[in-house]
Amino acid sequence: MTNKNAPSSFNDEVVINKIYEIRGQKVMLDSDLAELYQVETKRLNEQVHRNPDRFPEDFMFKLTDVEWNSLRSQIATSKGRRGGRTYLPNVFTEYGVLMLSSVLNSQQAIQANIQIVRVFARLRKLLNEHTEVRQEIAKIKKHLQNHDKNIELVFTYLDELTEKKAVPRKRIGFKPDNL
Repeated sequence: MTNKNAPSSFNDEVVINKIYEIRGQKVMLDSDLAELYQVETKRLNEQVHRNPDRFPEDFMFKLTDVEWNSLRSQIATSKGRRGGRTYLPNVFTEYGVLMLSSVLNSQQAIQANIQIVRVFARLRKLLNEHTEVRQEIAKIKKHLQNHDKNIELVFTYLDELTEKKAVPRKRIGFKPDNL
């Protein structure tokens, strides 16, 4: 759908809210991209279908019924019989979004594409930083578990020492005859 009242630029949060994780990949719906590029979804998909070699499976794929129904319930879109989509949407990975810039030549599409790619790059950077932090936390936990085991061992030895009963010991050393 073309939205003539849409601003020519948008903030990063708008893009972030349109990125979903499907099949373990960060993707954007064709309709969301069309809105950001200010073109009709039909025209965006038309260009994609005219250039199938530019959009392999790791750049773009069509959602299954199950994926679409699950996503639709999350984003509250209408059912096809009520004026909504009548076909399953295409979703584009970061690489697919990059490739769209080569098939959509409007100035708005180019500017939107640049902004979307920057958001994807920032998300990837945040994910990498998050992963590094998680790895550091895991290291600290492992280190603390080792300390816990060592402390537990010390307490076990202390318990053994305190529980030993005084057993009469055989005297050793010099014994005088008169004893």
